[in-house]
Amino acid sequence: MVLKVYVSGMSGNKEVKKRQQRVLMILDSKNIQYDTVDITEPGKESEKELMQNKSTSSGGTVSDPEPRHPLPPQIFNDAEYCGDYDAFDMANEIDTLEVFLKLAPADTTAVSSAQIELKQENGVAKEGEKPEEEEKKAPAEGDGDNEKAEAEDGEQTNEDKEKTNKDGDEEDKKEESSEEKTATTAEAAAVPAAVVPVPAPAESNSSSAQLLEREREAAAQ
Repeated sequence: MVLKVYVSGMSGNKEVKKRQQRVLMILDSKNIQYDTVDITEPGKESEKELMQNKSTSSGGTVSDPEPRHPLPPQIFNDAEYCGDYDAFDMANEIDTLEVFLKLAPADTTAVSSAQIELKQENGVAKEGEKPEEEEKKAPAEGDGDNEKAEAEDGEQTNEDKEKTNKDGDEEDKKEESSEEKTATTAEAAAVPAAVVPVPAPAESNSSSAQLLEREREAAAQ
Protein backbone atom coordinates (compact mmCIF):
# COMPACT_ATOMS: atom_id res chain seq x y z
CA MET A 1 0.00 0.00 0.00
CA VAL A 2 1.40 3.37 -1.07
CA LEU A 3 0.29 6.68 0.37
CA LYS A 4 -0.32 9.30 -2.34
CA VAL A 5 -0.66 13.05 -1.92
CA TYR A 6 -2.18 14.81 -4.92
CA VAL A 7 -0.88 18.36 -5.32
CA SER A 8 -0.85 21.13 -7.89
CA GLY A 9 2.55 22.66 -8.67
CA MET A 10 1.03 25.45 -10.79
CA SER A 11 -1.90 26.52 -8.63
CA GLY A 12 -2.44 30.26 -8.32
CA ASN A 13 -4.31 29.84 -5.02
CA LYS A 14 -1.94 30.78 -2.16
CA GLU A 15 -4.02 28.87 0.40
CA VAL A 16 -3.78 25.71 -1.67
CA LYS A 17 0.01 26.07 -1.80
CA LYS A 18 0.24 26.56 1.98
CA ARG A 19 -1.96 23.51 2.60
CA GLN A 20 0.15 21.34 0.30
CA GLN A 21 3.36 22.44 2.05
CA ARG A 22 1.87 21.79 5.49
CA VAL A 23 0.69 18.26 4.60
CA LEU A 24 4.09 17.30 3.19
CA MET A 25 5.91 18.86 6.17
CA ILE A 26 3.80 16.91 8.70
CA LEU A 27 4.32 13.62 6.86
CA ASP A 28 8.08 14.24 6.73
CA SER A 29 8.21 15.10 10.44
CA LYS A 30 6.49 11.80 11.26
CA ASN A 31 8.71 9.84 8.86
CA ILE A 32 5.69 8.54 6.96
CA GLN A 33 6.56 7.39 3.45
CA TYR A 34 4.43 8.81 0.64
CA ASP A 35 4.44 9.63 -3.07
CA THR A 36 3.67 13.10 -4.39
CA VAL A 37 1.50 13.24 -7.50
CA ASP A 38 1.51 16.60 -9.30
CA ILE A 39 -1.66 16.66 -11.40
CA THR A 40 -0.35 19.62 -13.47
CA GLU A 41 2.60 17.68 -14.91
CA PRO A 42 2.36 16.31 -18.43
CA GLY A 43 1.14 12.70 -18.61
CA LYS A 44 -0.74 12.93 -15.30
CA GLU A 45 -4.20 13.37 -16.82
CA SER A 46 -5.36 9.95 -15.61
CA GLU A 47 -4.17 10.71 -12.09
CA LYS A 48 -5.97 14.05 -12.19
CA GLU A 49 -9.23 12.40 -13.28
CA LEU A 50 -8.90 9.74 -10.58
CA MET A 51 -8.45 12.44 -7.91
CA GLN A 52 -11.38 14.51 -9.15
CA ASN A 53 -13.72 11.51 -9.48
CA LYS A 54 -12.98 9.75 -6.19
CA SER A 55 -12.52 12.74 -3.89
CA THR A 56 -15.69 13.12 -1.82
CA SER A 57 -14.44 16.33 -0.15
CA SER A 58 -14.08 19.44 -2.27
CA GLY A 59 -11.13 20.89 -0.33
CA GLY A 60 -12.70 24.34 -0.59
CA THR A 61 -10.76 27.37 0.57
CA VAL A 62 -11.72 30.84 1.82
CA SER A 63 -11.26 32.32 -1.64
CA ASP A 64 -12.97 29.37 -3.36
CA PRO A 65 -15.37 27.70 -0.89
CA GLU A 66 -17.28 25.72 -3.57
CA PRO A 67 -14.91 24.77 -6.38
CA ARG A 68 -16.13 22.98 -9.52
CA HIS A 69 -13.59 20.18 -8.95
CA PRO A 70 -11.95 19.01 -5.73
CA LEU A 71 -8.89 21.09 -4.91
CA PRO A 72 -5.57 19.60 -3.83
CA PRO A 73 -4.12 18.51 -1.55
CA GLN A 74 -6.13 15.28 -1.61
CA ILE A 75 -4.79 12.17 0.15
CA PHE A 76 -5.19 8.56 -1.06
CA ASN A 77 -3.90 5.23 0.11
CA ASP A 78 -3.39 3.57 -3.29
CA ALA A 79 -6.81 3.95 -4.88
CA GLU A 80 -8.63 4.30 -1.53
CA TYR A 81 -9.64 7.84 -0.66
CA CYS A 82 -8.58 9.18 2.78
CA GLY A 83 -9.67 12.83 2.78
CA ASP A 84 -8.84 16.45 2.02
CA TYR A 85 -6.69 18.95 3.93
CA ASP A 86 -9.31 19.77 6.58
CA ALA A 87 -9.77 16.09 7.50
CA PHE A 88 -5.99 15.57 7.48
CA ASP A 89 -5.41 18.56 9.77
CA MET A 90 -8.12 17.42 12.22
CA ALA A 91 -6.67 13.89 12.39
CA ASN A 92 -3.24 15.35 13.09
CA GLU A 93 -4.62 17.53 15.89
CA ILE A 94 -6.36 14.63 17.68
CA ASP A 95 -3.41 12.27 17.09
CA THR A 96 -5.28 9.81 14.84
CA LEU A 97 -3.32 10.51 11.67
CA GLU A 98 -2.27 6.90 11.05
CA VAL A 99 -5.91 5.80 11.24
CA PHE A 100 -6.94 8.59 8.87
CA LEU A 101 -4.24 7.55 6.38
CA LYS A 102 -5.34 3.89 6.64
CA LEU A 103 -1.81 2.81 7.43
CA ALA A 104 -0.90 -0.48 9.07
CA PRO A 105 1.77 -0.30 11.84
CA ALA A 106 4.32 -1.88 9.48
CA ASP A 107 3.80 0.86 6.91
CA THR A 108 4.73 3.58 9.41
CA THR A 109 8.51 3.79 9.59
CA ALA A 110 8.54 5.85 12.78
CA VAL A 111 6.22 6.81 15.58
CA SER A 112 5.49 10.45 16.23
CA SER A 113 7.74 12.19 18.72
CA ALA A 114 4.73 13.06 20.88
CA GLN A 115 3.84 9.37 21.26
CA ILE A 116 7.45 8.52 22.09
CA GLU A 117 7.49 11.18 24.82
CA LEU A 118 4.20 9.90 26.23
CA LYS A 119 5.51 6.34 26.32
CA GLN A 120 8.69 7.49 28.04
CA GLU A 121 6.73 9.48 30.60
CA ASN A 122 4.45 6.50 31.27
CA GLY A 123 7.50 4.27 31.68
CA VAL A 124 9.09 6.66 34.16
CA ALA A 125 5.82 6.97 36.05
CA LYS A 126 5.48 3.19 36.31
CA GLU A 127 9.05 2.83 37.50
CA GLY A 128 8.45 5.59 40.03
CA GLU A 129 5.39 3.81 41.39
CA LYS A 130 7.41 0.81 42.58
CA PRO A 131 9.27 2.63 45.35
CA GLU A 132 5.96 3.99 46.63
CA GLU A 133 4.58 0.46 46.84
CA GLU A 134 7.74 -0.69 48.62
CA GLU A 135 7.43 2.23 51.03
CA LYS A 136 3.85 1.21 51.74
CA LYS A 137 4.98 -2.35 52.43
CA ALA A 138 7.89 -1.27 54.63
CA PRO A 139 5.76 0.59 57.16
CA ALA A 140 3.42 -2.38 57.28
CA GLU A 141 6.32 -4.62 58.27
CA GLY A 142 7.61 -2.07 60.76
CA ASP A 143 4.19 -1.74 62.38
CA GLY A 144 4.51 -5.24 63.80
CA ASP A 145 7.80 -4.34 65.46
CA ASN A 146 6.32 -1.14 66.81
CA GLU A 147 3.36 -3.03 68.22
CA LYS A 148 5.67 -5.56 69.89
CA ALA A 149 7.79 -2.77 71.38
CA GLU A 150 4.67 -1.00 72.64
CA ALA A 151 3.38 -4.24 74.20
CA GLU A 152 6.73 -4.83 75.94
CA ASP A 153 6.74 -1.24 77.19
CA GLY A 154 3.20 -1.74 78.50
CA GLU A 155 4.22 -4.90 80.36
CA GLN A 156 7.20 -3.14 81.90
CA THR A 157 5.08 -0.23 83.04
CA ASN A 158 2.57 -2.62 84.61
CA GLU A 159 5.38 -4.40 86.47
CA ASP A 160 6.74 -1.06 87.67
CA LYS A 161 3.29 -0.06 88.92
CA GLU A 162 2.92 -3.32 90.81
CA LYS A 163 6.33 -2.81 92.41
CA THR A 164 5.54 0.73 93.45
CA ASN A 165 2.20 -0.41 94.89
CA LYS A 166 3.95 -3.13 96.91
CA ASP A 167 6.57 -0.72 98.17
CA GLY A 168 3.84 1.73 99.15
CA ASP A 169 1.96 -0.94 101.08
CA GLU A 170 5.13 -1.95 102.94
CA GLU A 171 5.86 1.67 103.86
CA ASP A 172 2.29 2.13 105.11
CA LYS A 173 2.63 -0.97 107.27
CA LYS A 174 5.92 0.30 108.70
CA GLU A 175 4.38 3.66 109.55
CA GLU A 176 1.40 1.99 111.25
CA SER A 177 3.66 -0.27 113.37
CA SER A 178 5.83 2.68 114.42
CA GLU A 179 2.74 4.68 115.45
CA GLU A 180 1.46 1.72 117.53
CA LYS A 181 4.81 1.43 119.32
CA THR A 182 4.89 5.10 120.26
CA ALA A 183 1.31 4.88 121.58
CA THR A 184 2.11 1.88 123.79
CA THR A 185 5.25 3.50 125.22
CA ALA A 186 3.30 6.66 126.04
CA GLU A 187 0.66 4.63 127.87
CA ALA A 188 3.30 2.66 129.79
CA ALA A 189 5.02 5.84 130.86
CA ALA A 190 1.75 7.37 132.09
CA VAL A 191 0.64 4.40 134.30
CA PRO A 192 3.56 4.27 136.81
CA ALA A 193 3.25 7.96 137.56
CA ALA A 194 -0.30 7.43 138.87
CA VAL A 195 0.36 4.16 140.73
CA VAL A 196 3.59 4.96 142.64
CA PRO A 197 2.69 6.28 146.24
CA VAL A 198 4.14 9.53 147.47
CA PRO A 199 6.32 8.98 150.62
CA ALA A 200 5.27 10.86 153.82
CA PRO A 201 7.44 13.73 154.92
CA ALA A 202 10.16 12.98 157.50
CA GLU A 203 8.98 15.76 159.91
CA SER A 204 5.64 14.04 160.68
CA ASN A 205 7.47 10.88 161.80
CA SER A 206 9.71 12.78 164.28
CA SER A 207 6.77 14.65 165.88
CA SER A 208 4.87 11.43 166.49
CA ALA A 209 7.93 9.91 168.16
CA GLN A 210 8.22 12.87 170.55
CA LEU A 211 4.57 12.55 171.58
CA LEU A 212 5.04 8.91 172.37
CA GLU A 213 8.05 9.59 174.62
CA ARG A 214 6.15 12.29 176.55
CA GLU A 215 3.25 9.93 177.16
CA ARG A 216 5.66 7.25 178.43
CA GLU A 217 7.29 9.70 180.92
CA ALA A 218 3.94 10.81 182.30
CA ALA A 219 2.90 7.25 182.90
CA ALA A 220 6.13 6.40 184.77
CA GLN A 221 5.63 9.22 187.35
